[in-house]
Amino acid sequence: MTTSTRGAAKAPAVLVLEDGRIFRGRAYGAVGETFGEAVFSTGMTGYQETLTDPSYHRQVVVMTAPHVGNTGVNDEDPESSRIWVAGYVVRDPARVPSNWRSVRSLDEELVKQGVVGISGIDTRALTRHLRERGAMRVGIFSGEVWEGVRDEALLAKVQAAPQMKGANLSAEVATKETYVVPAIGEKKFTVAAVDLGIKGMTPHRMAERGIEVHVLPATATVEDVYAVNPDGVFFSNGPGDPATADHAVSVMQGVLARKTPLFGICFGNQILGRALGFGTYKLKYGHRGINQPVQDRTTGKVEITAHNHGFAVDAPLDKVSETPYGRAEVSHVCLNDNVVEGLQLLDQPAFSVQYHPEAAAGPHDAAYLFDRFTSLMDAALMEAERA
Repeated sequence: MTTSTRGAAKAPAVLVLEDGRIFRGRAYGAVGETFGEAVFSTGMTGYQETLTDPSYHRQVVVMTAPHVGNTGVNDEDPESSRIWVAGYVVRDPARVPSNWRSVRSLDEELVKQGVVGISGIDTRALTRHLRERGAMRVGIFSGEVWEGVRDEALLAKVQAAPQMKGANLSAEVATKETYVVPAIGEKKFTVAAVDLGIKGMTPHRMAERGIEVHVLPATATVEDVYAVNPDGVFFSNGPGDPATADHAVSVMQGVLARKTPLFGICFGNQILGRALGFGTYKLKYGHRGINQPVQDRTTGKVEITAHNHGFAVDAPLDKVSETPYGRAEVSHVCLNDNVVEGLQLLDQPAFSVQYHPEAAAGPHDAAYLFDRFTSLMDAALMEAERA
């Protein structure tokens, strides 16, 4: 990515998809060039949390909501230390932000962090194109340097960019050093959280339940996990292709072998799937946004949930599977397309979901999953005391 900030408000910009479709608009954010996987997010709100979600690393996010930036940017809502999206696409950016917590405009934040975007294009047409053709590579080119450059030359640059399939990205976004999020109030449990691209709200949700969370790098070993003497182990969300995450799969298998209570979300769900022996595959255009309907098959309850995933677990929906760690079943399913949205083991305390129960941004329907994790640790502790 190359960027500049001169003349961003007036610079022409062009968006080029790898299949040759082209959209022309104006620069939004920094001026320059950027490449990534074009994906769309259906969230009407929560753009700041989306931008700072490490799961969006190397993705160019198309906002389906027509007006973006109305509430500006504050310093309380980021889910990580920086913006991770590779590029940003909006139809009508706010001219003036209006919110009591706003400290600067979204445009200013994008410029400050060197994020190249484009505005003034028909995002509805672009979204329909991606729904029909699937997520694909894209490039955004803005500024005078690209005026007069032939479309064929820009398309060649896009087609030379790396694909998301086969990308191993977790270590690029994860913490390099272990850090601790203390329990709020009385400490009840210790959890080792393997950071594959964790959002800040996730350990906070556990801390609210009396859990001291030790956030470990993606490179952590099984020995590193158990060095913190955990009552439970958590595997986070994150970017990239789960088929490349052999190290995380090996660590999870080490945890499963010890039958420690285990909880995974998003990328962590895919890691659990692989650890149990299931395959993974790339979805046509993925699930993103904060309005995806999912059924918890253990209760029959339907939840509206927050998603960001382009890969899914290939597990049978209607039968119990035998795995090296006992029986497993699909616990949650997306009601739009029957994609696997959760797994659970029946013979030991381990489960996962494909979505984001921390609700940042998003509905709070799935907050009970953190309570479920707490209950598993409580039961394991009681069993250990009886033994």
